[in-house]
Amino acid sequence: MIDIPIYDTFSKIEPITKGMSGDKKYYIETTEGKHLLLRIADSSEYLKKKTEYEVMKEMSACNVPMPSPIDFGICDNGKSVYTLLSWIEGVEVESILGTLSAKEQYQMGLESGKILKKIHGVQAKDGISDWSERYFSVINPRIAAFHSDGVRFPGDTIILDYLERNRELLNNRPQCRHHGDYHMGNMIQTVSGNLSIIDWHTVDFDNYGDPWYEFNRIGVECAEFASGQINGYFDNEVPDKFWMLLLYYLSASAITSIVWAKYFAPDEMPSILKMNTDIICSFDDMKNPVPTWYINNKFYQTE
Repeated sequence: MIDIPIYDTFSKIEPITKGMSGDKKYYIETTEGKHLLLRIADSSEYLKKKTEYEVMKEMSACNVPMPSPIDFGICDNGKSVYTLLSWIEGVEVESILGTLSAKEQYQMGLESGKILKKIHGVQAKDGISDWSERYFSVINPRIAAFHSDGVRFPGDTIILDYLERNRELLNNRPQCRHHGDYHMGNMIQTVSGNLSIIDWHTVDFDNYGDPWYEFNRIGVECAEFASGQINGYFDNEVPDKFWMLLLYYLSASAITSIVWAKYFAPDEMPSILKMNTDIICSFDDMKNPVPTWYINNKFYQTE
């Protein structure tokens, strides 16, 4: 990293081991008193990392609360690509949510929903294919893999039947910019008490698609936060079709994760199977599109 242009100003370099990304990550302090995040990847990922950086510049320009993009380029004599971002001081929402009151969790969810709405204000690029075509080109092979190689469980046919019956829900959907991995583990409560969105490195569907697809990672285990996120996004006017699509994306993601867990994360299999059965229960065997965990906003409104 010594050939990074501002390397000479680095007064402190600490490796960061947390997270699932393949990037090498470092906390940086500079002689000018700046705190930065440095990510380093293999140069073979140059185009992917450049896309990530451009997305972050675009979102930062839209006043999305997030790390500021500082610099991007090649280092280590052409062997690596680096990204420099401002450091966000604070704590992960995922780690503190359980310590908050139900109302505080809901209010934090509201804020996260409003931020997601701002991200989705950037429309998809011209000439992009229909969302249903793009989505099913990815999900169809995964569903086929479950049929041939998945771990069966009570109620799996209920999910599969719902997915097959409701494919037309995805036709002619609007498309916009995505974060790519929008969940409470990628949110920081800053020292000022506000949220900041981190980890923009997931390039899923080229970071464009149906805006409501981004709710497929909503933390349903925290009902107040999840409900607040939905109400904040829709300003308390949730359309009926949203629930149908939420159920579609949640259940498709859950059931297609089974084959992945079987081969790449077998320790995760019990939790993924539970995720599937919880969906069946929460949506009353797919008969009620409004899940049992959804909390009406009235009780949690700010006085």
